[in-house]
Amino acid sequence: MITRAQKAEQIASISERLGRANAAFLVDFKGMNVEEVTTLRKNLTQVDSEMKVVRNTLAKRALMDHPEMESAIASEFVGTNAFVFAYGDASAAAKALSTFSKDVEELVIKTGVMEGKALGEAGVKYLATLPGKDELRAKLLGTMAAPMSQFVRVLNAVPGGFLTCLSAYKDKQS
Repeated sequence: MITRAQKAEQIASISERLGRANAAFLVDFKGMNVEEVTTLRKNLTQVDSEMKVVRNTLAKRALMDHPEMESAIASEFVGTNAFVFAYGDASAAAKALSTFSKDVEELVIKTGVMEGKALGEAGVKYLATLPGKDELRAKLLGTMAAPMSQFVRVLNAVPGGFLTCLSAYKDKQS
């Protein structure tokens, strides 16, 4: 049996993780075996996320420290639940959950919360389709570099065209 001190420690741990996380997802893992749960945890660790099985009452108490999250997901605590805390890129964690839920049908993505806003199951799956931070940064950098590289090509084309014209004139003379 869990003592009050242990419960308070678990509540503080969950609250601290919620405060650190960029996004949190609530999943139902009922019916999954130990091997599948271990695989899911390994997949989430690779994307700077973690899964924590929580008791519903303790999770609700931990959410009281975060009222913006509480209003978004407090009503979803029914059955066996686990929190997935995304400390890094939220879309990478959503991708890992979405991909794993396609392979293991027992995993059900219930809801999520990101920046105080609730994400339903459809919202989490949409978040999974978005590109990651690194890909977005690369696209932004490419967009910013495109005008400069085009300008350099135009500047290079003028002397190149002039040389082509001179070469054609030389060939015509000889």
